[in-house]
Amino acid sequence: MFARCAKMYGSPFSPFYAPGAHRHICAHWHLCFLIIMGIIYKTCRNGRKRGAACFEGQAKNTKVRRSHMNNIEQSLTSAIAKAVNDVYGMEPEAGLVMVEIPKDTANGDYSTNIAMRLPKLVHKAPQEIAKASVEKLEQSLDNVETIEIAGPGFINFRMKKTAISSIINTVLEKGAKYGQNYSGKRESVLVEYVSANPTGNLHLGHARGAVWGDCMCRLMKASGYDVLREYYINDAGHQMWVFGQSVYARYCELFGKTDYPVPEDGYHSPDIIDIAQEIKDKVGDKWLNAPEEQAIPFFKMEGYHIQLAKIEQDLHEFGCDFDSWVSEQWIVDEGRVDEVLPVFEKKGLMYEEDGAVWLRTSQFGDDKDRVLKKKDGAYTYLTPDIANHMFKYERGYTKLINLWGADHHGYIPRMKAAIAALGHDPKSLDIVLIQMVRLVENGQEVKMSKRTGNAVTIRELREDIGNDATRYFFVERAVDTHMDFDLGLARSQTSDNPVFYAQYAHARICSVLRQAPEVQPRETYDLLGSEKETALLKHIAAFTDTVADAAATYAPNKICNYVQKLAQYFHSFYGAHKILGNENAELTNQRLALLQATKITLANALDLIGVSAPEKM
Repeated sequence: MFARCAKMYGSPFSPFYAPGAHRHICAHWHLCFLIIMGIIYKTCRNGRKRGAACFEGQAKNTKVRRSHMNNIEQSLTSAIAKAVNDVYGMEPEAGLVMVEIPKDTANGDYSTNIAMRLPKLVHKAPQEIAKASVEKLEQSLDNVETIEIAGPGFINFRMKKTAISSIINTVLEKGAKYGQNYSGKRESVLVEYVSANPTGNLHLGHARGAVWGDCMCRLMKASGYDVLREYYINDAGHQMWVFGQSVYARYCELFGKTDYPVPEDGYHSPDIIDIAQEIKDKVGDKWLNAPEEQAIPFFKMEGYHIQLAKIEQDLHEFGCDFDSWVSEQWIVDEGRVDEVLPVFEKKGLMYEEDGAVWLRTSQFGDDKDRVLKKKDGAYTYLTPDIANHMFKYERGYTKLINLWGADHHGYIPRMKAAIAALGHDPKSLDIVLIQMVRLVENGQEVKMSKRTGNAVTIRELREDIGNDATRYFFVERAVDTHMDFDLGLARSQTSDNPVFYAQYAHARICSVLRQAPEVQPRETYDLLGSEKETALLKHIAAFTDTVADAAATYAPNKICNYVQKLAQYFHSFYGAHKILGNENAELTNQRLALLQATKITLANALDLIGVSAPEKM
């Protein structure tokens, strides 16, 4: 719940520091604020496990309905379950009855394989099960034209035209909310992503993770999850001191002072010079001859604020905003890292060996035990990470999702083991690994920026090809696969460019609707029944289920797949049928209604991945 207030109150080492927030809040007011919020937080937790929900005034015992299938799939699934119960006296468990759209439309509009999933349960052959089920189904389904048994026991349904086209009014009525569902059941989820060190600009790996995490959160919000987007600021440790030294060295250089060079292991990128220049413009030569022990902390903090503000601005312009910014340094300063060891000691899960303190992670699935505290008294990286996750659970989140670089693969077992050692279900922590990105142009890898000679940044890529293409290209392919980002294709305005292809479909629909009379909704759309119209209608009807599935599987690329098929079905329909100028005015009106439903669905799908739906191109 504290995180909801991140943008109102922030300080450099607040757990919810927001670079754009009021940074210079006085210390006593900040303390009072935390105390007050702590009281509200505890009060809410007494009323409900998730404090934020109480704070936001949500009902304590709200019943959430899981309904993300379209009406046809719901009616078929219910009817099949009832038929099985009527024939065999058993109620199918959740997930047993599956209804899908066949790849070959010759097999019908929808199909189920229930007869091939029941033999071991009812001790009957699939064909016998299918025949008995169909007899019952024919008595209960009035929206079906025919029911046929095919192959080893598939049951195929061919729907009445009016049943399939009924989705049009659903879309028209829901508008921008079409696709939203309640499959998440208000589960409280914290998604941590990007979380780059505040010592440099964001590069392409960060960009891929930023878009993926943002789209995951968009999908989860649309599917009824209670989601928090969090950025964990890696602002503790030796690298921050080296960062301060690097900024100070560049500051000195700006005055012609060369006796304080950038450390060999320091930060040598041009953006450090920009930071130093900004500080110089602000303070002049005030720190030029200051003792190092005073200068470095100042330049570390000033550079930190400047760089973090740039990161936030870049992410904001990229369409990736965060609800909470948690500082690692605050985790340390609040004593939360020091609290880790006593927790495990009380559980009897720690021991000392060779002067170091170890955690028995091997008892929880790790390949070996892990050091929490080295013999020199310093904590390992694992210890503050555990403290960070303890803080997440403390705030009432029941599902934690971290997006990490693929090079962190080996870190997953120890983190899950630590979660289990804390007493939490390790399955409550999910890790999504982000694979590498390679920029390609004219078949050649682009390793460096032509302007700076350094790694290409998010800002440069956006300025080159725009937000829409950048976001779409990053999210269209599964994140666990290596990616070649084709700059030439992203810039092109042809049907080979997937984002152009999708946006052009939306613009073309808008163009037709601008020239057409206003759509008059009908109770039924009985004139829509051609193969092209039916394919488009069924795909529109599958949207809500696709959204729920993409949210549950952390796979926004499924929305890109959906968008491409929707655009394809539209273009195919548009090429085969005359929309305007029909002699049959009612047919024109019904096809315009179909276009309007397609437009809404396409715009909603693009919005879920943060891509615009232009009305003109």
